[in-house]
Amino acid sequence: MTLRQAKSDKNMIKENTYQHPNEFGYYGKFGGAYIPEMLHRNVEELKNRYLKIMSEASFQKEFHELLHDYAGRPTPLYFAQRLSHQYGASIYLKREDLCHTGAHKINNTIGQILMALRLGKKRIIAETGAGQHGVATATVCALKGVECIVYMGEKDIERQAPNVARMKMLGASVIPAASGSKTLKDATNEAIRDWINNPNDTHYIIGSVVGPHPYPDMVARFQSVISEETRWQLKEKTGNELPTHVLACVGGGSNAAGAFYHYLDELSVQLIAVEAAGHGIHSGLSAATTQLGKPGILHGSKSLVMQTEDGQVVEPHSISAGLDYPGIGPMHAHLYDSGRAKFLSATDEESLAAAFELAKLEGIIPALESAHALHALKILKFNKTDKVVVCLSGRGDKDLATYMKYIK
Repeated sequence: MTLRQAKSDKNMIKENTYQHPNEFGYYGKFGGAYIPEMLHRNVEELKNRYLKIMSEASFQKEFHELLHDYAGRPTPLYFAQRLSHQYGASIYLKREDLCHTGAHKINNTIGQILMALRLGKKRIIAETGAGQHGVATATVCALKGVECIVYMGEKDIERQAPNVARMKMLGASVIPAASGSKTLKDATNEAIRDWINNPNDTHYIIGSVVGPHPYPDMVARFQSVISEETRWQLKEKTGNELPTHVLACVGGGSNAAGAFYHYLDELSVQLIAVEAAGHGIHSGLSAATTQLGKPGILHGSKSLVMQTEDGQVVEPHSISAGLDYPGIGPMHAHLYDSGRAKFLSATDEESLAAAFELAKLEGIIPALESAHALHALKILKFNKTDKVVVCLSGRGDKDLATYMKYIK
C-alpha cells in the first residue's frame, strides 16, 4: 500500500466508514481492479465517468422514471403478521419480488443500460446464475433496442429453464458455459473472455457487487434504492426509520448491498447476511464463503474466495443458483472482516423449509435465494419490540421445478 493510499483509506474511514470504497476501489483491504491489459481502457473509462454520469440531472430523471413507471417502484414494505407472531417480533418484508422481472436485479440493469448508452456502447453482455439478472438484462436491452448476450452455466440452464425461455423471448442470445461446475462462476469467466475479445463496443452489465472497481460501488449505488425506500416506508408505518435488524441473502451480494446501504453507518441497526451452506458448511458441497474462504483474487477484485491451498477456486454448491458462487463482493468481505455485519448460513434443507413456511403463513412463495435469508429468523433471538426487515429479493416462480420435488 502506498502512502497516498493509506491516507485515502484513513480519510474514507473518517468520512464514511462503510458505504464507499477509497479512490483505488478498496473497502478496507478488499476490492481493487485486477484486470487484463485488454480491459484497462474500458474499466478506466467507466471508473473516470460513472459518478459524473450518475450525477447528471438527465440521468437521474430517466433512471427514476424507469424505476417508477417500468420496474414498479417503490416496492411495498409488507408487515408479515403471521410470521411476526411466529417469531415474536415485528417482521417486515421488503417486496423486491414484486419488481418487474421478479427480483431486485432490474434496479441495477436499468442503471447500467443508461450508463452504457451514455458511454456509446452498442452491445451488452452479462452473466447469470438463477437467471434473474439475465432476464433483467435482456429486458432493458429490449427496452432500448441493444444487442444482448447472456452467459449461463449449463447446470443453471437446466434448473432455471423458465428464465432461459424468458431471455430468449426478449431477444437475448443465451450462451452455455460448459467448463468447471457449469454454474455462475463459469458463466462469469465466459463473459469476461467475451469482453476481452470485444473491448471497444461492448459493456459488461455485471449483476452483483463483484468484479473490478468501479462495479461493486456502481451496482451498490443502483441497488441502494432498496434501503432508501425502506427508511421512509418504515417511518410511515412505525414512526422510526431505523429497524433493529436487516436480513438479506448473500451470494455476490447485490440485494444485501442495496438493503444494507443506507443503514451501513447506523450502528444501532444489526446487519445480517445469510450465505448458502449447501449440504453443510464442511460437507464439501457449500457456498459459505466467509466460513470457508480466504483472501484472493476472483473476477477482477480482491475479496474472500473459496480456494485450495495453492489458490485454485473450490467449486461451490447451493440449491439456489443465485448463491452458487465461490466468493462474495468486496463490500461484504469488509463488512465481515470489520464485524459490521453478522454472517450466518442456511443449508439447502433449511432454506427449503423457510420457503414452505413463508408460503403457508403469508401466501408468498419466495425465491430459493431469499429463503436463505428467511431461515435466519429461526437462528436469531428477538425481543417483542424488535423491528426486523427481510429483503425478499425475488419471487419463487423460477424455482417451482425444484420446489415440486419436495411437495408432499
